[in-house]
Amino acid sequence: MEISRENFLVDVPSVDELRPKILDYRQQDKLLDSWLVKRLDQVLPQVMKRSGIDCWVVCNNEYNEEPVFWTLAPRSLITARRLTILVFHLRDDGTVDRMSLTHPVPVIGEYYRPMWTNPKGQSWGESRILNPNAPVTEQSGEGETQMECLARVLKELNPKVIGLDMSKNFAFADGLSHTLYEEMMEVFDEEQKAKIVSAENVVVGWMETRIDEEMDAYHGIMQIAHAMIAEAFSSKVILPGVTTNEDVKYWMMQKTVDLGFRPWFDYEVSVRRAGVGEVEGETVIRPGDILHCDVGFRYLNLCTDTQENAYILKQGETDAPEELKKVMATVNRFQDITLGEFKIGRTGNEILAASLKKAKEEGIVPCLYTHPIGFNGHAAGPTIGLWDKQGGVEGTGDYPMYDNTAYSLELNVKCPVESWGVTLTFGAETDVLVRDGKVYFLAGRQDRFHLVK
Repeated sequence: MEISRENFLVDVPSVDELRPKILDYRQQDKLLDSWLVKRLDQVLPQVMKRSGIDCWVVCNNEYNEEPVFWTLAPRSLITARRLTILVFHLRDDGTVDRMSLTHPVPVIGEYYRPMWTNPKGQSWGESRILNPNAPVTEQSGEGETQMECLARVLKELNPKVIGLDMSKNFAFADGLSHTLYEEMMEVFDEEQKAKIVSAENVVVGWMETRIDEEMDAYHGIMQIAHAMIAEAFSSKVILPGVTTNEDVKYWMMQKTVDLGFRPWFDYEVSVRRAGVGEVEGETVIRPGDILHCDVGFRYLNLCTDTQENAYILKQGETDAPEELKKVMATVNRFQDITLGEFKIGRTGNEILAASLKKAKEEGIVPCLYTHPIGFNGHAAGPTIGLWDKQGGVEGTGDYPMYDNTAYSLELNVKCPVESWGVTLTFGAETDVLVRDGKVYFLAGRQDRFHLVK
């Protein structure tokens, strides 16, 4: 796969220069809801057809939502309402009919066709005022429960296959609770039960696939990540001999919150030092140290995950020592090798094996643990190694790479540093996009040390 080299990390703007690009909450609501509609119209039919599943059911209780639920809900629907059931049916014309079986919540009716209109043992009052999109139906008899409504809807749709969110391999696709499954089995007939399969491939395909707007925005989101690290790894934040690695970590976490983002894991800033290697715990930063960070936040429902390195200049130095710059070049080479093995249709395990083999042939001591990124930091899609599983990953590693997906290129190399008297484990992580058969560094990658005086 061709690697784009047009976006390497050079002349990163400051965070304050990028701040005007950041949307307020109301603007984000409007944008993300428009993206949701486009994703439902474009991505969902594609992945349902590809998966061979013409009916998908997502069923969750309030505060015990399936992991995939929030990616299907408009922004104002922060949680499910009581029991919320969504049904997706792939029509013969290739479009998807989207239905909701839930209490009359207006925001759901704007995106999903209400189907449960004759509740058993409940009174909604003026339900059409609450939900003007509810269909006008004859209300007769004692009504039906939500599960009875689900069974009826599925009987009327008569799909070939019914996908439920049960998966051994992907937690994202394993959200259906045992209780709700049992309730379904109580109302489904034998024909419906025989059609049930795991919706794993629909869930993963839906969550990993990016629309054009998301892919365009990802570059700018990653630019913010690079800018924040560049500012943290500078004399604006670090005073050698005084500042600690934990000071730098919490500066970045606070900056993330101040920008209106949310960290998706606890940030890390560590120190590597001559004669020691990695220093354990909190320590004062000294000249001659290498700083390493691991930083990730979510903005516009897209996560970042970035590891970069800084060198603290000694008196009289204007650049990092050549020996350390060679280590940086080695990790960059391993990045190129790995991206060269990215091929649509290859599994994560196949990419892992090919990348490690080629790196070792070039004398590199590699460790590869690249993962998909998107709605989540460790997202849906093929796992390309784990740091403690370099021989392949069962299940998620057997999933293939598809186009229009994103990955966090995470890896390390081991290099002897004679002047330090240690073998240095040197890690890097940068996010990349597979788009139209080509792989892009999102807003660049680090190929030189941040320098701090």
